[in-house]
Amino acid sequence: MDFGILIKEARKQKGYTQRDLAKKLGIDFTYLSKLENNRPDYAPKEELIRKLADCLDLEENELIFLAGRIPSEDEDLIKQHYQNMPLLFRRMRENPEFATKIFQQAKIMEKKCPL
Repeated sequence: MDFGILIKEARKQKGYTQRDLAKKLGIDFTYLSKLENNRPDYAPKEELIRKLADCLDLEENELIFLAGRIPSEDEDLIKQHYQNMPLLFRRMRENPEFATKIFQQAKIMEKKCPL
């Protein structure tokens, strides 16, 4: 799924115009239009993404990742393992089966031990 498409579809499902939603978010409607069309001048801040998720009943962390950001609560983990992160992402990019196994294992663990 694409960040812009997701927020546009969710906005329409809620019956908001771009101006309505932009007003709720405290942003200019032209910036919202750019977000929906994946052409913002700058990436949205996490606070705005969380507001979008709240207004549109979307899952916050998923929307943050789709926007190309990392949730603030995950930044420390990445910083602790900063030397290994490029290797992990490279292995996942080069070997889709490896990536699939990592994600499947994470889902299994989430079912066994939900947070």
